[in-house]
Amino acid sequence: MEYHRPVLLEESVDAMEIKPEGIYVDVTFGGGGHSSLIASRLTTGKLYSFDQDRDAEEQSKRITNPAFTFVRANFRDLKKYLRLYRVKEVDAILADLGVSSHQFNVAGRGFSTRFDGPLDMRMNPEAGITAKEVVETYTEEQLHRIFGIYGEVKNARTLARLLVEKRARKAIETIGEFKQAISACTPKGKENKYLAQVFQALRIEVNDELKALEEMLEQAAEVLKPGGRLVVISYHSLEDRLVKNFIAKGKFFGEVEKDLFGNEKRPLDAVNRKPITPTDQELLENSRSRSAKLRVAEKR
Repeated sequence: MEYHRPVLLEESVDAMEIKPEGIYVDVTFGGGGHSSLIASRLTTGKLYSFDQDRDAEEQSKRITNPAFTFVRANFRDLKKYLRLYRVKEVDAILADLGVSSHQFNVAGRGFSTRFDGPLDMRMNPEAGITAKEVVETYTEEQLHRIFGIYGEVKNARTLARLLVEKRARKAIETIGEFKQAISACTPKGKENKYLAQVFQALRIEVNDELKALEEMLEQAAEVLKPGGRLVVISYHSLEDRLVKNFIAKGKFFGEVEKDLFGNEKRPLDAVNRKPITPTDQELLENSRSRSAKLRVAEKR
């Protein structure tokens, strides 16, 4: 089984406008598909690829190109680690925000509804809280909030109440036990979609994904050279909205701010008005690409 098939590979790397001597960052190494292609286009340039996952670090050893450096860190620490490598400015930054196929395919990671395994879901399996801890310790109000906001689950309140009742009787430690516990809330005939929304909510909470994304986007705008490119692939509306708003307004909520002269205070300009989406061919070959949206921006 292939480790991970990158989505919108050519489109995203082409959008970075790689120069052979440039400095680039891939903040989501994953299986290394995007990084391999970027590195292959460099001569004297540099590529710094971030990932907090130890499995990704193992994969990174396959890239022997001297232009490539793997950075084992969360992308919310982008500026800090670039400083360590004495990098002040970069030519383009790529972020592919999906969970890698590998993470979905390893039962022990707890990302997939297809397998039984521990309720984990941590992108970095060596740090942070697990999905089991969220399910076992969060209040009914907290659970209601994450299922409603992060999963956009219709019956989030009922689901939260049911979980609190079930865990009081018996600990919920595995994916199988979790699915069993919420079965009364799971709509018949729509189980897969519903479980995907619930798992997405837990995963976002466990990894603090949206806050980390906001921090990375703000830092990306700071480290890009004028004319440098930010290229982001997102897979659900919550991520895409943050990316779209930040490109359009320089902030995540509310309207764009203006200076005393009426000039908009935002660091980026959108390159493509509408997001780029996968071709019919890619959709046929890789079902996980169906919700992908690629947005490209340029530093002002």
